[in-house]
Amino acid sequence: MEKARQVKRVLLQAIKIAVGSSIAIYIAHMLGLEYEVSAGSIALLTLVTTKWETVKLAFYRMATFVLAVVLAALTFGHMTSSWLAYGIYVFLIVAISHSLGWASTISVNAVIGTHFLMTRDFSPDFIRNELLLVLIGVVIATILNLFYDYEGQKQDLIRYMRETENQLQMLLCGLAAYLHNKDMEINIWDRIIAFESRLHEFIKAAYDYQDNTFHSHPGYYIDYFEMRLAQLQVLHNLHYEIKKIRMMPKQALVIADYMMYMADYIVEMNIPDQQIKKLEEISEKMKTEELPKTREEFEGRALLYHILMDLEEFLVYKKRFVNELDEKKLSIYWKQEMGQQDNVNEPQN
Repeated sequence: MEKARQVKRVLLQAIKIAVGSSIAIYIAHMLGLEYEVSAGSIALLTLVTTKWETVKLAFYRMATFVLAVVLAALTFGHMTSSWLAYGIYVFLIVAISHSLGWASTISVNAVIGTHFLMTRDFSPDFIRNELLLVLIGVVIATILNLFYDYEGQKQDLIRYMRETENQLQMLLCGLAAYLHNKDMEINIWDRIIAFESRLHEFIKAAYDYQDNTFHSHPGYYIDYFEMRLAQLQVLHNLHYEIKKIRMMPKQALVIADYMMYMADYIVEMNIPDQQIKKLEEISEKMKTEELPKTREEFEGRALLYHILMDLEEFLVYKKRFVNELDEKKLSIYWKQEMGQQDNVNEPQN
């Protein structure tokens, strides 16, 4: 299913690029412009970006067009050696564009530069010709980039969220099984490393979704996956702490049971207040128990306290994520008003 969606997305992008480039060339041809094919190239180079990047590129390319004309006049207009003049022109374009943070405009300005190099024409009519080529390319790209499969990518993100929750639940239960001295059914280390790579893909997809909409609230998905990535790193530390325990203290069973309980609440719409409270109660109870008598017991108990701190950190990441949700995000994604947050505590499967 996911592969089919990726194929669909690539095909949609290919269609937009093909249609956009063709239309740009056709319009340039109808206007009788020289180097009409360049309008198609400019449209192509602009269409490979996201919607926000397209808008920014349109502005940057218009701004640097003036720079390209000036540099072309200074180099091609005063030097007879074509290869040397073009080398100096490209050097200046690249250096200035990078210094302004507009490196994405270099390719188009390099194309425009070749036109001036071949014609050595800096008349108002030819400058207008080049300006229209740029305008046609960026306008067509901007219009076509308005067509985007928002709903499809949104559903992908939601599916990635459920996958993330399931993976974290499974990892936490696996670590609990280890504290119970049970055989591990999965290789926790390998799963953590593999899923960390997967989460980075989800974060990238969330950024792509945000960059293709003019609303600010899709940042919710970015914040969500970054929060889960931080929690995954906590589980990585937790796994390391557990592996260091030589002799399991009896309190390990209590913590293991708590981890199994906590796993049910690794869901999107849960505020972990109750889980934090219960964790504090376990920690306080452990402080009242009999002190360890041997070095191994002492080391094991110390590691259990580290595990409790890791679990608290895990929950705090989610708590912080919820606290940073504004009213708009709560209304859109949680269907809640700010004053209703405290009612959202049961796992939503």
